[in-house]
Amino acid sequence: MNESIVVHHAVTGREDGPVVVLSNSLGTTMAMWDANLAELEKRFRVVRYDTRGHGGSPVPSGPYTIDDLADDIVALLERLGVRSAHVVGLSLGGMTAMRLAARRPDLVDRMVLLCTSPYLEPSSAWRDRAELVRAEGTQAVDAAVVARWYTAAHLEAHPEVKAAGAAMVAATPAEGYASCCEAIAAMDLRPDLASITAPTLAVAGAEDPATPPPHLQQIADGVARGRLLVVDKSAHLANAERPEIVTPAILAHLGAAQ
Repeated sequence: MNESIVVHHAVTGREDGPVVVLSNSLGTTMAMWDANLAELEKRFRVVRYDTRGHGGSPVPSGPYTIDDLADDIVALLERLGVRSAHVVGLSLGGMTAMRLAARRPDLVDRMVLLCTSPYLEPSSAWRDRAELVRAEGTQAVDAAVVARWYTAAHLEAHPEVKAAGAAMVAATPAEGYASCCEAIAAMDLRPDLASITAPTLAVAGAEDPATPPPHLQQIADGVARGRLLVVDKSAHLANAERPEIVTPAILAHLGAAQ
């Protein structure tokens, strides 16, 4: 296990608001939350960060584990003097949030898990992707990744989204991306679900090929207090493709705790 690191982060919104942590997906930066940020900032102290190996965060040598990624959030909250927070995570960010909530229930108030899974098989596919990226760089996978992030109709209508997404993936350091792939390959959070007490909203993209709705249903059924929202006409980055649905759902779920 690696030591926790000082991740690149930003704190915006209401200084006196409840804290919400946004945890990004594989191959992205904190910019993946841009479509949701303005509304969140009106009511919350928003803590965004780049997962280790991504964006402006350090790139320690891998492999990483989900525990490493959870430890990074613990360290970030400690540095910010935050005793508990809502946590919103998508894909890898959701996996990190689940592990954090299972290990440190005192730190997690409410949780929104988007387009994620407690277990993604086959693990060999993730190890193969890590090997490819280490050999050829993240540009070797950027087109295939973005094709899973959004529906085909959305990409056709918004070529600028396709280009920006591919550039984001290609800019991700190969070691960071590959090491996070290895974290997913080794991960099995299914035994953790029953111990998660934070009220949890699981959000699925109806057309998500990476983590289809049954993965989110498993989470909603497995945690103590979970419910499922399936968002039509959206793929893996449901928050970016359908912010008009996802942002109000996040606000409603987190607002119930205030």
